[in-house]
Amino acid sequence: MKTIPIDVGRIVSSKAGRDRGRLFAVVQVLDEQFVLVSDGKLRTLDRPKKKRKKHLKPTPAIVEPLEKGEPIQDHDLRRWICKEEGKLVQV
Repeated sequence: MKTIPIDVGRIVSSKAGRDRGRLFAVVQVLDEQFVLVSDGKLRTLDRPKKKRKKHLKPTPAIVEPLEKGEPIQDHDLRRWICKEEGKLVQV
């Protein structure tokens, strides 16, 4: 089975902490262990959450504007995440 990398733009699910089960998008990779994640609602792009990579489960989905380094707003990020949540619920 091929592992999915946790890089900028990747939509991830939290495996640990009070936000367990929530979907986030990776907005910045800090180092080998830590990334900054945002969901556009509770954790906005202005105040992303610092998470350990081992506490995140990557999904195949990518937020393309984030991956390309284009500017994005919280409501756009929320739309991408909600679209992915719908796909995960239907499967």
